[in-house]
Amino acid sequence: MKTLLTASVLALVATSAAAQTKYATITNVQPNYQTVYMNVPQQQCQNIQVPVYGTVKNGQASTGDTILGAVIGGAIGNQFGNGSGRDAATVLGAIIGADVANKKPRDSQQIIGYREERQCSEVVVREQQREIKNYTITYRWNGVTTQSYTYNNYRVGDKIPVTVSIIAQ
Repeated sequence: MKTLLTASVLALVATSAAAQTKYATITNVQPNYQTVYMNVPQQQCQNIQVPVYGTVKNGQASTGDTILGAVIGGAIGNQFGNGSGRDAATVLGAIIGADVANKKPRDSQQIIGYREERQCSEVVVREQQREIKNYTITYRWNGVTTQSYTYNNYRVGDKIPVTVSIIAQ
């Protein structure tokens, strides 16, 4: 009989200690925030001055060009005539070669102006953002109010399942 009484008491305690699911009502929802850093691509543009190149004609040849023209003209003039005529043709060829080289206009590429150009590039900017981490909810069941953290976005008045257990001491 004593064993039967002990078994009955244990069964009663076990039944009362068993957890039951009930529904509590949410009375307050408070979002909890955290700061996060994000790498955000952005386009940055700026106006820059770009040189404009053009062909510029220079009026006179350099001294080197004039000497080279005289040498080439003299070599060509040396091919004509005999004796003193050959000497005269060589001098005349040198004079004509120097004169042609000196009068030949020299073209060169030079900056003749500037134009404005817009240049853009993509850069990564580190931005600080505030985002919701979780929620602190306050809920009430059977006259008992408590709080928990959750990732669910509940609203005040929502019913949520709670596990209730009573343990005898």
